[in-house]
Amino acid sequence: MAQFGSVNESTYEHLKIFFWGGLIFALVQHAYVKEYANNYWVAKAAALAVTPIGIVVSFYFYLGIVLPIWGRGTLALDIGTGVFGVVLGEWLAYRIMVGPARGKKSRRRGLAALAVMTALAVTLTWLPPRMFLFENFYGYEYSGDYGILDDYTPYLVFEPE
Repeated sequence: MAQFGSVNESTYEHLKIFFWGGLIFALVQHAYVKEYANNYWVAKAAALAVTPIGIVVSFYFYLGIVLPIWGRGTLALDIGTGVFGVVLGEWLAYRIMVGPARGKKSRRRGLAALAVMTALAVTLTWLPPRMFLFENFYGYEYSGDYGILDDYTPYLVFEPE
């Protein structure tokens, strides 16, 4: 489950949830639009690359404003940054799919990009780089922890029986 869910509260681990959801959506959607959409796989690869960029930029932009004022973010704005990133990525995918066909090389490049992104999504869970996007950001504070944590006790919502 570590591959598909968030193993800590880092920005990367939350982006991973968007990636897997977007990849599954792309696989299902392909069955319905393959006859109508041009450049489908390159469009979906572009969407899955742009979505996290939109999320990260809007998330840290809004936190740069609200943290000095209120000391914390809000759930509505946190979710709003995700919505913004997905809308941005899917808008880009749409623009590519309604554009002129780019040929079989485009399809291979899109599938190769998706394969690389999938490999990174798996690998970076177990081997996260030591940078802020991968650092546990629980309670809007960096903890110095990366990847799979040794102890999840401080993050329990319910007390174990």
